[in-house]
Amino acid sequence: MPELPEVETVRRGLLPHLEGRGIARAEARRPDLRRPLPPDLVQVLTGAQITALRRRSKYLLADLHDRGTLLIHLGMSGRILIEGAATADHHRDPAILPRHDHVVLVNDQGTTITYNDARRFGMVDLIAPGAEAALFAGLGPEPLSDDFDADRLAHALKDRAAPIKALLLDQRTVAGLGNIYVSEALHRAGIDPRRAGGGSGARRSNR
Repeated sequence: MPELPEVETVRRGLLPHLEGRGIARAEARRPDLRRPLPPDLVQVLTGAQITALRRRSKYLLADLHDRGTLLIHLGMSGRILIEGAATADHHRDPAILPRHDHVVLVNDQGTTITYNDARRFGMVDLIAPGAEAALFAGLGPEPLSDDFDADRLAHALKDRAAPIKALLLDQRTVAGLGNIYVSEALHRAGIDPRRAGGGSGARRSNR
């Protein structure tokens, strides 16, 4: 499953094609992915202006001015395809089958942005205006943000008996991490992933 770095890479690749652009046409080619698509998805997206393209944890978030926010989660096999871009030539890999194209957007420059997902474990949804804070209320801080440091991690792990790996995978501890990056981080730190979180060796700084 794509983790924070991969999702952030996708976000940056999409920036010139979505942020500040209008959606001239939208198409939903099936009624559901992991869960049903919003019944008004095409109606809301068609003609919308994308004012910002953000990421929270493993979610892509496209702000739709006064129409709320488009939420995309790539799941296990989801990917975003860019074709016919005005700024560069983009060609589809023949291995990426069109029958797995599930949601298609065409921006105001004629660029086609397609959500393709062979296993359909991903998610495309709409967040109503003002509802985002409640939706993400349980998520922990972003690991690269100013809200996350050694003190914050030590506090979250204090007296916890669960394995350190399980605690780091818990999105309430820190957002966006998955099995690959947690395993790599623990290996580089020399910490047994089975060790209790409260005994992982984390220490508060002297600041």
